[in-house]
Amino acid sequence: MFHEFSSTLRTFLRDAVGSLYHIVIVALSAGIALLLPAGARQFLSFWSRVEHDKLSLIAVEMTVAILLIACFSYIHRSLRDRALAAASSGAGLVSFFPRRTRGAQRRIKKLKEEQGTGRTIMVIGSSGYSSLVDHVGDLSSVLDKSLGAKILLVNPYSQEASIRIRAIDHPKHTLDTFREEVRQSIALLKRLKAMGKAVKLKLYSDAPLIKMVILGDYLWLQHYHADLDIETMPEYVLRHNRKKVGLYTLYAHYFEQRWESAEIPEYDLETDELVYRSKTGSEVRRERFEIDLALEEAGSAIEALDTAAEPVQLA
Repeated sequence: MFHEFSSTLRTFLRDAVGSLYHIVIVALSAGIALLLPAGARQFLSFWSRVEHDKLSLIAVEMTVAILLIACFSYIHRSLRDRALAAASSGAGLVSFFPRRTRGAQRRIKKLKEEQGTGRTIMVIGSSGYSSLVDHVGDLSSVLDKSLGAKILLVNPYSQEASIRIRAIDHPKHTLDTFREEVRQSIALLKRLKAMGKAVKLKLYSDAPLIKMVILGDYLWLQHYHADLDIETMPEYVLRHNRKKVGLYTLYAHYFEQRWESAEIPEYDLETDELVYRSKTGSEVRRERFEIDLALEEAGSAIEALDTAAEPVQLA
């Protein structure tokens, strides 16, 4: 009921602003028409006083020149901005959010909630923690209102994940922290699946390239920099173009290619197994995927390497 009331209120205010705009334009036109005769008399009186004064004429000429320069600069900038706006519209770019600006996080979260309600969310990310699990994340509340989700996250035990974490070289972003974030994301998706939502998860092993969220006709995009945290990168919003000439179609096709790739296994949220399928979709094999077990195996491997590296003691 609250959302319906707020939607009705926004529609009423939008219509009221449009009507007020037309009323103001009509009032300004009438005011200018009434003031024209008086303005003409004032101008003729002023010109009769300054037409024989050289200093006054020079001052008037300089003022007119400055105003003309300002007007032509404004027109040139308007034409350039119009061309850029046409290019952005053709590409499907509708918004740009520098993440560090004031109020950007709140605005982003609100827009994603409006666009993702009642839809199937498609996500490509890294660990998924900042978007899915964190209560202040962009998608923390969107998932509850969605029909389902298709999630692509990084396999936390791949070599590329380790390289990515080392490249960031931040004390808060360690490999153990990253694996724990993936574990919490998997736990969240399990709860959503238990609630009856159509949730699917796949784990890819290559280095993350983009963070992408598809919410119906809108696509949110960020770029994973080689040595910077994703939270410092700006976020772009693309809208689906019915002519299919925008960037939305390109990135949506990229997601479908990644999702249907036979090289990326699906994570079975019920059995904690990686399911590998052929190109036709038939199941080929399963591999057990337990984070706790993987941690133990990694620790055993490190201990074995340390033991092998010790010098041999000769009697």
